[in-house]
Amino acid sequence: MRHFTIVMLLLTILGLVGCGQAVPADKQAYVGEWQSQGMAVNISAGGNVVVVKEGANGNTRVEAPLQGFSGNDFTIGLGPMKTTYKVSAPPHQDNGEWKMTVDGKELTRVQE
Repeated sequence: MRHFTIVMLLLTILGLVGCGQAVPADKQAYVGEWQSQGMAVNISAGGNVVVVKEGANGNTRVEAPLQGFSGNDFTIGLGPMKTTYKVSAPPHQDNGEWKMTVDGKELTRVQE
């Protein structure tokens, strides 16, 4: 019975992971790998998001599906556990590089 419960819990979690949404057409500029000193954001076209922040107590990594955009800000999470990232400068070109500012950090898109 215990194994059945664990398997059902894992299947539920896997099902929730797929509950994100793809990046909408008007927000495609957000897609890509963005980096700065102390922070990295990777947003896939399919809506998978990874945010890594370096802090005094170590690194924090959040990996979750995209829940949506509100203006320039984006929210990721599973069910009621959500995090909204404040985008004060949406993706734009600056001297030939793509930049955006998330949670006060200016990020530069990594060229692939």
